[in-house]
Amino acid sequence: MDVFSDLIRGVRAHGSLFGSTTLSPPWALHFVDGAPLTLCTVIDGAGWLVPEGRPPEWLRARETIVVRGPGTFAFVDEVGTTAEPIACGEDCATPEQGGTRHRLGWHDPGGDAGGGCGAGGNGPGVGRGATTLIVGAYPVRGEISRRLLDALPVVLRADDGGTGDAVLDHLAAEVAVDTPGQQVVLDRLLDWMLVCTLREWFDRPGEERPAWWAAQRDPVVGDALRLLHAEPAAPWTVAALAERTGVSRSTLAKRFADLVGEPPLTYLTRWRMTLAADLLVEREDATVADVARIVGYSDPFGFSAAFKRVRGSNPSEFRGSRPPSPAR
Repeated sequence: MDVFSDLIRGVRAHGSLFGSTTLSPPWALHFVDGAPLTLCTVIDGAGWLVPEGRPPEWLRARETIVVRGPGTFAFVDEVGTTAEPIACGEDCATPEQGGTRHRLGWHDPGGDAGGGCGAGGNGPGVGRGATTLIVGAYPVRGEISRRLLDALPVVLRADDGGTGDAVLDHLAAEVAVDTPGQQVVLDRLLDWMLVCTLREWFDRPGEERPAWWAAQRDPVVGDALRLLHAEPAAPWTVAALAERTGVSRSTLAKRFADLVGEPPLTYLTRWRMTLAADLLVEREDATVADVARIVGYSDPFGFSAAFKRVRGSNPSEFRGSRPPSPAR
């Protein structure tokens, strides 16, 4: 298991707000929930995405923007539009409210379905045809996925021409019809689209990426990271990790610290405590000793001391401060 796969596995479209809206100007949709992660893709046409407290972003056909919460954002035909904002969130479930929780195959009858700005784009303020917007708002649960969110900017975008283009083609085809199993297909396509968008952003030159992203591709440190994520409960030492990666202990220790920014066993302890934090919330019937064993500690007292050092509270205090894990 690589680091990125581990961190994104808790981010799933199942149960998310999904909206597919065909709009004729003027329009103003205000996404009010402040979801932890929201993916916005324009299939046809164009518009302005206006994040809370940040400059507007011009979004053309086949471009995608991901917005990190808790701030809200709007999607409008023009900055300063005269349209009355429609609040979209968990209750945005009918065409009259501007979107659908699960798409039901409708479009704005006032729009010109064939008159979008097109993939080439005519620039801001040009072109008044219909715009089709797809929005997937992701609930993000747990400390594992929180580490991914913490590595992202408030707004990141993927222009057309990337690996997500093939997914867009499937999305456009799927939202055009109503068939059995459609929501499952849309959920998986949104997951695919999100992964493609994040990978392209992380790979983009000049972006401020987390150290673990580049380290994954190092032939030595990448192998070490995969081992730590695949077997977090193993009795790792630097010597054992070096033997498994085929280098000397000193080489691994220096290379890992240089690329990741901390020693291998320090990284392992933080990762174990992240896993433990989610287990404490998700497995209500598990004792602290049970969780300690799962993440590689035979001594619950040693585990509790490590947890408090890393997380700032002991396991029981942490569990009591978190709401129960919602049913999935």
